[in-house]
Amino acid sequence: MKVVGVDLAGSPKRDTGICILTDDLEARTFIVHSDDEILDVVVREKPDLVAIDAPLSIPKGRRDIEDRSGPHLRECDRMLLERGIKFFPITLGPMRQLTKRGIELKRKLEALGFRVIEVFPGGAQDVLGIPRKTRGLEGLREGLRALGIKGVRNDATGDELDAITAAYVGLLFLKGEAEELKGEDGCIVMPKERGCKKSKR
Repeated sequence: MKVVGVDLAGSPKRDTGICILTDDLEARTFIVHSDDEILDVVVREKPDLVAIDAPLSIPKGRRDIEDRSGPHLRECDRMLLERGIKFFPITLGPMRQLTKRGIELKRKLEALGFRVIEVFPGGAQDVLGIPRKTRGLEGLREGLRALGIKGVRNDATGDELDAITAAYVGLLFLKGEAEELKGEDGCIVMPKERGCKKSKR
């Protein structure tokens, strides 16, 4: 099995982290920028799954992401809140740009025949009991290594480390070791609960 994890940036001008993770937990990471670069990686690697750290749908009752009158939360977002995981609503500030890009990237990937899921590395790190990048990259690197992931470079950026987390959650999903927080208007895949701390997306 192979998963491509994508820590998507809201703008192509910013770094997007990519991780290619195999079922023996060998990780390769790097940085890309454009959608075409992301698509090229996926087409070349032919993964079983693409796991994207970005909202991939909008709340039910909202015409589009710029609609200011509709709901701010999806059912899956509410499920995160019920688990004590805080996040920025996808309709606020730069999250709108990220959501637009994520939805379009998912559409392009699915049109090419790839399976795509939405993941949330920050929340996943809480569930897995490892530090988030906001608490320092070294702690996150060591936490990922403690999960058995190989190839975590000492100079890996936060975007790359979140991409590794995204790919790892995707691998857990393929192995039946993750749960789907699924509602009418979207689905976030998370590791099965091991107890988590409150966090912010």
